[in-house]
Amino acid sequence: MFKANIVRIQLIFAGLLPAAFVLAQEPVKKQTIDITSAFKPAVKAAAKINFDAAPPVPDSARPRFTYNTPVTSLERVYEPLTISPLALHTDTTGRWAASNYVKLGFGNYQTPYAEAGLTFTNATNSTLSVLGNFISSKSKAIEHQSYMNMRARAYGSTIINGKHELYGNASFQNDQYNLYGYDHNLFNYDKAAVRQRFIGLDLGAGFRNTEETEFGLKYHPDVKVSFFNDNYHGREFRVIGNLPLSKSIGDAFAINLALNADYNQFSRRNTPALDNSIFTVPLSLDFKNENLNIHGGVIPSWDNSQFRLLPDLMADLKLGSDGAILQMGWLMHYDKATYKRFASINPYLEQPNFLLNTRVNETYGGLKGTFLEHFFYNVKVGLVRFHNMPLFVNDTLPGDRKSFVILNEERLSAFQSHGEIGIVQAEEFSLTAKFDWLLFSGQKTQQEAWGIIPRELSAALRWRVLKDLWLKSDLFVFEGAKFMNADGSVGRGRSPFDLNAGLEFKVTKQFNLWVQANNVFNTRYQRWNQYDVFGFNILGGIVFNFSK
Repeated sequence: MFKANIVRIQLIFAGLLPAAFVLAQEPVKKQTIDITSAFKPAVKAAAKINFDAAPPVPDSARPRFTYNTPVTSLERVYEPLTISPLALHTDTTGRWAASNYVKLGFGNYQTPYAEAGLTFTNATNSTLSVLGNFISSKSKAIEHQSYMNMRARAYGSTIINGKHELYGNASFQNDQYNLYGYDHNLFNYDKAAVRQRFIGLDLGAGFRNTEETEFGLKYHPDVKVSFFNDNYHGREFRVIGNLPLSKSIGDAFAINLALNADYNQFSRRNTPALDNSIFTVPLSLDFKNENLNIHGGVIPSWDNSQFRLLPDLMADLKLGSDGAILQMGWLMHYDKATYKRFASINPYLEQPNFLLNTRVNETYGGLKGTFLEHFFYNVKVGLVRFHNMPLFVNDTLPGDRKSFVILNEERLSAFQSHGEIGIVQAEEFSLTAKFDWLLFSGQKTQQEAWGIIPRELSAALRWRVLKDLWLKSDLFVFEGAKFMNADGSVGRGRSPFDLNAGLEFKVTKQFNLWVQANNVFNTRYQRWNQYDVFGFNILGGIVFNFSK
């Protein structure tokens, strides 16, 4: 029984063991993957360009820089010196900058003064400017000592297509003088008998390209017509035509060619008309760089059909870096003989009996430049020769000798020197001085160089003392010219010291007051023999500026 139970227990355990084994195993589950190490997929890095700059190569040498600094002072274009017997500088008040204004004044010697300027523009491509002035004076000390000047001028221009400029101008003059240079104890004239009046009208028009053409060409044709009359039936007509052409060759060279024609005719009552013409064809080559400027050419010319080949040579050489420029040249040109030009030199002349153009032959050398930024200088010396030079002498016929006749000097030679020096501080201050000296070495036809000033010194001061106060002053000193006495002997005029001074100051935004004194030291002298100048005179007035 016991054994039977043991056997039964064993069978039970035998049946339970497989079940226990099964229960001891993990339950059935889904298939999984066990990751035993981390893995990240990545693309292989591409090769890159290295943008880091390489270090500079050590350089112990001192760098050198080249600067081309332009001269800030005004450089005056050279003009051949003329020793024509110029008229005395007219004492006038200074013109201060204004585009639309009226200036009125009055002074002793019964001197009214008026000046006006107007400017019209469309603010795009056209402009018109008109300027007019009037002044007259009359002295009670000398009978018939008076004069009157009235001038008007208009200038207009317009830009066409942005590349061309068309312009025109017109001017009118009405000048009156009295021939008062006679002995008032011996002669007595009414005003009509001594009156000398000149009326002139000038018209001009031109056309130029503001930009070079595609072939480097620039052109500037223009034409001028002039009419000039006096109150003794003297009439002059003049026409001038110019056609200058210039072609650039690179940056340094330029070729210049021009055609110039100048014709005038002077007619008088009951006498044949005087014809005078000049035709020239200037041809030149220009070379220019930072240190050298050369102008070389010739001028074929026909003076009343007489041919001459004129030299046209100039050179400027920069010396070092201090702004000094060596200048030299050999030039020949014509001063046209016209009644209008002679009257502008000496308004007390008689009608000319001939018209001979003056041929000027000049050789010069000099030095010009700037220093200390605001100072400039210009010194030249040379030889000059005049062919057919007009000289003015009192009428040699018995009588009052109050008028001047023109004598011709076939050849007049002189050693000349010219000097300028000054300081310019923008528009605030300027002080300039100029000196001209002519040492005559001989003349062929006449005994002396009648009426020509041999030495002259002039100075000008313009100073803006305060924001609204301006000072102006001019000084003239010259050696008197030689003249011919009634007996043919030689006389010399007095050497004067003539000082002018003026002030202008602002009262309101539109009104200025001005005062001008001329011949401050009341110096008595004669520019032309027998003609005393006015003594001390003062005038003043107001300026109304209506510019925006």
